Amino acid sequence: MYVAPRPVEADDPNFAIRLAIMPVIGFVVGVALQSPMALIYPTMMFSLMAGSRKALNIGRALGGPIAFIVMLWVMSWLVSLTINMPLVMVALMGLLFFLGFYLIGKTGNPFGMLIIVSAMMTSVLGTGTYQAMIVLRDEMSKAALCAAIFTPLLYLIIPPATPEQAVDIYVPYHEDQLALRAAIRAGVLLLFSFWLYSISDSSNMMLGVGAVFVLTFPTSETLFAEARERSLSTLMGGAVALVVLAILSLVAHLPILLLLGYLGTLFFTTRMISGRHPAMVYQYAASVMISLIGGALATQEPGYAFLTRAVLTIGGAIGAAFLASLLEALLLKPSPEPAFKESLS
Repeated sequence: MYVAPRPVEADDPNFAIRLAIMPVIGFVVGVALQSPMALIYPTMMFSLMAGSRKALNIGRALGGPIAFIVMLWVMSWLVSLTINMPLVMVALMGLLFFLGFYLIGKTGNPFGMLIIVSAMMTSVLGTGTYQAMIVLRDEMSKAALCAAIFTPLLYLIIPPATPEQAVDIYVPYHEDQLALRAAIRAGVLLLFSFWLYSISDSSNMMLGVGAVFVLTFPTSETLFAEARERSLSTLMGGAVALVVLAILSLVAHLPILLLLGYLGTLFFTTRMISGRHPAMVYQYAASVMISLIGGALATQEPGYAFLTRAVLTIGGAIGAAFLASLLEALLLKPSPEPAFKESLS
């Protein structure tokens, strides 16, 4: 699947500053709108903007959030039609998961990820309470719309150095048996989702989310590499969030929260440019930090929230990588390439 390259400081020296401002705006917007899920705003607005590189691509800045909104509404409609027919809903989710993974493998286009994530979130919440799914859909739609509004504004106020727009190059899987690989990944994710359906506890959704991002990668090596990176990101983001919350426990004022949130995000966005790990490690760490701070300010105890997030994300990532690798070893036919090369030699 397409992964945004590391930002280049020469192209956009203000990249880290601009991106770190977005979750601050999200916190303010969530509070101003008196949202019942205010922490969604900074997390989503940051995530939707974080993939931008070089000069503003207005099509990407508007298209990504709008596509996500459309998928949320389509999936919530499908869940509402099948919520009273559990077997039909599970079969439908399995088909949508397969479609998403196959699209990623065939084209490399991350649109498949939108299908998978929106289907999983709406179905998990829908099996709990229908009203919770509607609230999530509405609040995430508002957050995505805010990202579409504020991303161009921030680029206008803090422009990059280069006028050149980045070109997204989608690389499909080079492996064969794409349909079977997609079916294996859909089956693994459906297994995680089915467990979430059975317990009807949306707070454990990170188990499924941790699995989704890992399963988009094609081979056992890349599956486990992504699982390690996700685990590292969770620990890094959680550690910074605990530091921020410790300071807030001494000086609990909104301006201090916004300043610390900005500085914590800036710490990670700067390292997206120059850190020793891949840029996505720091991007996801920033998302973890933002969501943990928002969750702790709402209802969650910080230490417990961090521990729960770490266990579910790491467990989901490693569990998904292990199950997918095991099933591929059992079900995929060996590639004829090694034997062909041996015959040539």
